[in-house]
Amino acid sequence: MIRNDSEYRKAVARIKAESGRIEQMRKGLIAEGLKPEEVKRALDPMVSFHLQLVEETEAYVRLKKGEFDGLTNLKGIGRLLISLRIYRGLSQRDFAARIGVHESQVSRDERNEYHGITVGRVMMILDILGAKVSSTIEVSEGPDSGKIAV
Repeated sequence: MIRNDSEYRKAVARIKAESGRIEQMRKGLIAEGLKPEEVKRALDPMVSFHLQLVEETEAYVRLKKGEFDGLTNLKGIGRLLISLRIYRGLSQRDFAARIGVHESQVSRDERNEYHGITVGRVMMILDILGAKVSSTIEVSEGPDSGKIAV
């Protein structure tokens, strides 16, 4: 996950450089007489990494626009908190000052995607970032549905 503009700029530069390297390798492998499936197999790891980086840069642009992924059973709450900080244009240093912790703590929390964060801390961060999370509860029908143990 790209977490700031500096990482974004580096990723964009890397994408451009890798595009050229991939194409150069493709031409070299073809010139060596490799069959199309052999060329593909040789390039697949590079292309896969390249596409992942493209996807991450596109996700960062969406975050900057305020387009967030939904949550299911609170999975992804850490990524959402990081996304909100990015959307608000706060550096980890500025955010740390607002929540009263050291910048290194924010860096660790984000690297771990806020794993194990308490509900109280989530609420405090959401308040500081001027955001709220709404939820809908869906109860699935199951074999014990409607039965109450006495």
